[in-house]
Amino acid sequence: MSLLSAEDLCVRNSVRGGNTPLVAQLSLHLDPGEPLVILGETGSGKSLIAQALMGTLSEGLSAKGRVAIGAHILNAAAPDQFRGLWGRAIGVLPQEPWLSLDPLMRAQGQIAEAHRLVRGLSASEALSRANTDLSALGLTGAGGRFPHELSGGMAQRVAIAAARAGGARIVIADEPTKGLDAARRDEVAQLLLNEMGQTGGLMVITHDLALARQIGGKMIVLRAGDVVESGTTERVFAAPQANYTKELFAADPENWPQRRSGIKSHDPVVSLHDLTVVRGERTLFQRVTLDIKPGEIFGVTGPSGCGKSSLGDAILGLVAPTEGAILRRPDVRPHAFQKLYQDPVAGFPRKRTIGNTMMDMVTLIGGRTQQIDALMDRLGLDPSLLRRRPGAVSGGELQRLSLLRVLLRKPAFLFADEPTSRLDPITQAKVIALLMETAEQDGVALMLVSHDAALIRSTADTILPLGMPVRHTEAPPKRQTASALQ
Repeated sequence: MSLLSAEDLCVRNSVRGGNTPLVAQLSLHLDPGEPLVILGETGSGKSLIAQALMGTLSEGLSAKGRVAIGAHILNAAAPDQFRGLWGRAIGVLPQEPWLSLDPLMRAQGQIAEAHRLVRGLSASEALSRANTDLSALGLTGAGGRFPHELSGGMAQRVAIAAARAGGARIVIADEPTKGLDAARRDEVAQLLLNEMGQTGGLMVITHDLALARQIGGKMIVLRAGDVVESGTTERVFAAPQANYTKELFAADPENWPQRRSGIKSHDPVVSLHDLTVVRGERTLFQRVTLDIKPGEIFGVTGPSGCGKSSLGDAILGLVAPTEGAILRRPDVRPHAFQKLYQDPVAGFPRKRTIGNTMMDMVTLIGGRTQQIDALMDRLGLDPSLLRRRPGAVSGGELQRLSLLRVLLRKPAFLFADEPTSRLDPITQAKVIALLMETAEQDGVALMLVSHDAALIRSTADTILPLGMPVRHTEAPPKRQTASALQ
C-alpha cells in the first residue's frame, strides 16, 4: 500500500474572490523504498504541491482533492485535518532554513527538541541523538551556534537534521540541497535515501538535475502547474520525451559556452591586499589579494562554510577583516556597492506587497515605475507578482525580484551571493545572462559566488577558489589578479 497518495489534487489562488489555477489536477503515489522526484522550473508549483500535501498553504491559496497518508484519508480543502500527522507520520524539509529555525535557539537544542517532544526521548537521550545527527552532516562543533552564526549551507543541514528528528516515515524535501556544494549535496542525498530505507517514503522537490539523477526512483516533470512528463528518473534522463524536459536538461551549466572577457581598462572599483578574516577561532581565509575592475566578473567558488560570503561582506563593510586592507575607488558612492543575498526571504517585509517594496526603492532613487516594468520583463517575472506578499511567491521568483531591486540602484559593484541557487537551469541561464549583460554594458564590477564550479568556469574572467590550498586564482581566459594562502 502506498505511504502517500493524492488524487485530483489542485491548488488555486483565491485572493479577492479570484480562482486562478496554480497547480492543475494531478495524481501521485509514494511507495515504500522508492523515492519520487518532482522536477520543474521556478514558479511551476512544485512547492505548492508539498504545501497542499501538508495542509500548510499560505493565506489566499486553497487546495482540492483527496490525500491519503497511510491509513488516514484527508480532504485537501480542510488543512486542519493534517496537523496531527506533522512530524509523526509526515515531515517536511522547507526550502528556506531561516524560516524553520528558531533564531533564539542553538542548533543542538533545536534538533534535541524534536527528538524529545516528537519521539519522546529523555533529555539526555535527545541531546546525544542531536550530536550524532550533527556529526553525520559534517557539523561537529556547530551545535552551540545560533542560526545567524551559520553559513547558508550549514543552516540548511541543521534544518534537515531537525526535520527528520521526529521519526516520520514520509519526508518531503523541498530543495534540500539549495546552497550546498557538490560534495555536501551528494552527502545529503545519500542521507535522505538512507533514512528512507526500504520502508520509508521520500519525495524530493528540486530543480537540481544532479540531485534528481542521484535520488532516482520515479519522476514528475512540472511546468506552470501541469505535468509534462513522468516515468522512472532513469528513463526520463536517458530519453526525455517532452520538448520542455529536453530544454531543461540542455540548460545545465556544464553545457554553457565559455564567455568572452568584458573587462574594461579602468582603475579597479575595489582592491584587496593581504586580507584575512577570522570568525571565532576559525580562520576562513588569509592573505587574499585581488583587484576587480569595471565590467569584470570575478568568480568565487568553494565548499559551504569556506568564507565565500564573508569575503564579499568584508568588501561591503559588513564584516571587519582581521588583517589586510580594502581600497574602494574614491569616486564611487557608498550605496553603489550592493549585495544580492543568498536568502532573499530575509530581505523583504513579510506584511507588505512586493510592489510596495519596489516602489519604496523607486521613490528613494528618484526613478520611475517604468524601470520596474522593464526589469520584470527582462527577468521573466509576471507583473501579478507585485500584488503578492513574499510568502505567496516561490523562492526562485523572490530571488529574481531581489535582483530587480538591486539593479534599480544602478550599482558600480555587485556582490552576487549564490544568485541562482533557487533557480531551475533555464531560468538560471537567463538570470546569469542578465548579470553578464549588466557587467559588460553598464561597467558593473561583479563578484559572483557559486558552489557550481561549471557555472563559474563558463562566466568568470577570474576565479578565486576558497577552501583549498591555493596560491593564485584561476583565470579562465588569460588573467591572474588575485591570490590567497590558506
